[in-house]
Amino acid sequence: MGALIWFIAAGILAGLELLVGEMTLLMLAAGALATAGISLLGVPLWAEVAMFAVSSAGFWFFLRPYLRKRLDTPMLYDESPRALVGSRAEVVEAITPTTGQVRFDGSIWSARALDPAETIPAGQLVTVSAIDGPVAVVWKE
Repeated sequence: MGALIWFIAAGILAGLELLVGEMTLLMLAAGALATAGISLLGVPLWAEVAMFAVSSAGFWFFLRPYLRKRLDTPMLYDESPRALVGSRAEVVEAITPTTGQVRFDGSIWSARALDPAETIPAGQLVTVSAIDGPVAVVWKE
């Protein structure tokens, strides 16, 4: 019976955490879930309460800072030309072994074909396979 009460408490605390969003109640829910696992072994009530206190404090002091740091750090936005690899482009000026231009990411880039012998006509859609300095290396789709 004690395990069921701890499972219900964990569910309620986890549900309330969705409203609060500070990870405080989530750590208490994790402590209640750990206590529910221990209470299945048939330990006395004082051991369950001690387990809840110790596990909740452990989650609070050790897991919560890691999770907060992980969630609060902003995602890195890659603005380097490498981020353009894999994007689709439209050929503006026919790509020959010596010249060519494509439009992608809102700007016009010099381009060359991945296969130097290939000529790609204007209006064709291509995929950027690499960025070589100021030149986009493309291949025909």
